[in-house]
Amino acid sequence: MKDTAQTIRDGEGLDEGKLYDCLVANIPGLSGPLTLTQFPSGFSNLTYLVRVGETEMVLRRPPFGAKIKSAHDMGREYRILSALRPHFPYCPEPLYFSEDPEVMGCPFYIMERMDGIILRKELPKGLAYTPAQAKGLCEKLLDVQVALHGIDVEKAGLDFLGRPEGYVKRQVEGWSRRYRNARTDDAPDFEAVMGWLADNMPPDTSRPAIVHNDYKLDNIVLSEANPMEIIGVLDWEMATYGDPLMDLGNSLAYWVEKDDPEEMQMVRLMPTNMDGALSRAEMVARYGRLTGRDVSGFDYYHCFGLFRLAVIAQQIYQRYHKGLTRDKRFAMLIFAVQILERAALSYVLNQKSTDHGR
Repeated sequence: MKDTAQTIRDGEGLDEGKLYDCLVANIPGLSGPLTLTQFPSGFSNLTYLVRVGETEMVLRRPPFGAKIKSAHDMGREYRILSALRPHFPYCPEPLYFSEDPEVMGCPFYIMERMDGIILRKELPKGLAYTPAQAKGLCEKLLDVQVALHGIDVEKAGLDFLGRPEGYVKRQVEGWSRRYRNARTDDAPDFEAVMGWLADNMPPDTSRPAIVHNDYKLDNIVLSEANPMEIIGVLDWEMATYGDPLMDLGNSLAYWVEKDDPEEMQMVRLMPTNMDGALSRAEMVARYGRLTGRDVSGFDYYHCFGLFRLAVIAQQIYQRYHKGLTRDKRFAMLIFAVQILERAALSYVLNQKSTDHGR
């Protein structure tokens, strides 16, 4: 049931000799031969299982051909893990960071391997949740996110993460710019959605928090002994300091429910359609109860989350479109971009219809 590393994909191999010399010289206690395999899931940074003798570690590096520095900043991700782990035990322990181009031509870092279950599109063979367990897992997923949002950033010395003032504005403008830069001739223009997000921005929150920015089921590690227990949270590359409702909106952009339209089922990446799983509305209501935050305007945050997810998909698709990556999975992402545009646009059209009715 655990996430299994596989043979490294064509074009994504590393110089094992240089890597071995680097690791042995910088991480105490390593000895024995090096074995390198790759975790096949994920669409952004590349993740490898590194075994030196009996020691297993995880290596993270940017994708080949990527030039989006802010989205693939290995040094920043390493620094976040180092600073956050004492306050949030779900972080994996960071072990080593290198920006020596001689090792693999890009910055990378090494962290502990959190050995457990990661849920992908379908539940792994041998794992099943009753409706009550599915509900409980959703509640625990939200509880951990609420705990993250409850950390006092300034007292914990984590305010280097970002500047919360103007956070929503920067996010909307930044992701709009990224989409326009990454748009290919077969992609929708998204202008109606980007205009609506720019015209309807909520004011700055009075209670900013740590924002993971990619908090979702397949970035959660579950205990193999107890698949109801969350033991880790992965992929901190985009973490920052801002409006936590943006974080929840980004999370629920991935949340495809059992009764969602067929085309949304086509972009489902996680088993959020399990019998008993909380709906998006139930997740939002529970978040409001646990945090005391006003969630009445959450449609805005969910629309932004759908848009942002489309931008990420489009950026990856553009690399494939330009021939910068040969991963065949990326060819299908253009359809996800089109589906997400229609889903985000529904909020725009709904508001226009409501305004017209007044």
